[in-house]
Amino acid sequence: MKPIRLVSGFLTVGFWTLASRVLGFAREILILNFIGPGPVLDAFVAAFRLPNLFRRFFAEGAFNAAFVPMFSKKLEGDEDAELFARNAFNVLGATVLALVGLGMVFMPALVWATAEGFFGDDRFDLTVAFGYIVFPYIFFMSLAALFSGVLNATGRFAAAAAAPVLLNIFACSAMILGAALGGRVINWLIWTIPVAGVAQLALVWVATERAGIRIRPGLPRWTPDMAHMVRIAVPAALASGVMQINLVVGQLVASRTESAVSWLFAADRLYQLPLGVVGIAVGIVLLPDLSRRLRAGDQDGSRDALSRAGELSLLLTLPCAVAFVTVPLPLVSVLFERGATGPADSQAIALATAIYGLGLPAFVLQKVLQPLYFAREDTRTPFRYAVWAMLINAGGAILLHPLLGWLSPAVAATAAGWAMVVMLGLGARGMGDVARFDTRFRRRIWRMALASLIMGGAVWLFGVFGAVFFTLPGWRYLALLALIILGGVVYFGIGQALGAFRLSEFRQSLRRRGKA
Repeated sequence: MKPIRLVSGFLTVGFWTLASRVLGFAREILILNFIGPGPVLDAFVAAFRLPNLFRRFFAEGAFNAAFVPMFSKKLEGDEDAELFARNAFNVLGATVLALVGLGMVFMPALVWATAEGFFGDDRFDLTVAFGYIVFPYIFFMSLAALFSGVLNATGRFAAAAAAPVLLNIFACSAMILGAALGGRVINWLIWTIPVAGVAQLALVWVATERAGIRIRPGLPRWTPDMAHMVRIAVPAALASGVMQINLVVGQLVASRTESAVSWLFAADRLYQLPLGVVGIAVGIVLLPDLSRRLRAGDQDGSRDALSRAGELSLLLTLPCAVAFVTVPLPLVSVLFERGATGPADSQAIALATAIYGLGLPAFVLQKVLQPLYFAREDTRTPFRYAVWAMLINAGGAILLHPLLGWLSPAVAATAAGWAMVVMLGLGARGMGDVARFDTRFRRRIWRMALASLIMGGAVWLFGVFGAVFFTLPGWRYLALLALIILGGVVYFGIGQALGAFRLSEFRQSLRRRGKA
């Protein structure tokens, strides 16, 4: 049995996720340049959110929360894991195919339910038209998530982590080609999405074959394992998809203000960079590792895996959160302000980014704490917490709207994220020491926070005194690069001096990864 190396796996997933997010930035830059905030981008965001919402329920969220621990334990126990994966593939495929059919029939109702503010203007019909094209994407991505779960459970993270890169490559290429040929860029973009889904599925399917696991389509078979998996998956659907549900609630409120959906979309893309690279990468690696350690009775190893995952997460998340709060406008203006996106759009996006930045550590910690429950096949407890978090989010977004306007969804999402972390942390206390961060984590966390605050002061001063350089076409990119370098030097220098981390640990981890 191939062992899972936590740090090595994190670096692999983190690298490919970083590549995906960087290309995703390029995609969003092109979208904001060629399309820009307004009715068309509002419609695209609302339409593309539909398959992504259901993907969280049927793929990365509910399904993987149930499938990965069961598959990992069958691997650890030398049971017939391949047969289990084949049955899961056929059950998932039939279920999602039925969902796609229903979605195509009831597309106008889906759009109304998720973007009610569009009703009565051109955005509604445009969103429905886009929805018919992009909704089948969920079928390919749900099946790709199963193959990714198989690869992750066997300790092979590269192909699964690299697959999302294809969507961004396809989307960027399509928009550039569309602009060069003089067509409507949005049409090139919208039709590329299902094509990219097919490519992603093909990549992970081939990688699974090369790993020695053959999965073939067939008639779905309802077995005791499938029944058990579904019982776990149903409550996990809400627990893992709470962030997507919060985004939909925010979209419902923001849809009452033209361009607000576009502004929140751009801010979401910015804070998703560290969330994806750090939080999602750690969660992907931690869940199969915890599942197999708990199956083997390795309590000390489980606690160490949890603590190192939390440490790695906050090591990079805290400085990013501080940067989003202190210098959001320089980041947003350099990355997004061009073409159809103007200074007023940048100011709106920057304000939302600062609010989301306050919740970034919470969003990442959720990815660290949820595997404690999922590894034990307990999805009901996170389900209850998710319900409370959604109530906080929905209530906050609606009640704060008269006071804060379109910003109320960002404030409510941040508050709900921290509420979810508190509930997950308190609920895990009954699991014993295995669910508690160790002494090294507790000793280092406050030092990371202090180093992040010092870094925040340095980049804020740079942003104030060098503000003019962020507006000059020939200097803005150099100014942003200087800002990032300054932040990195200050943070890692102060952190090393305070004992928040040891840079030698990273070198050792990289050497071990090279030998693995």
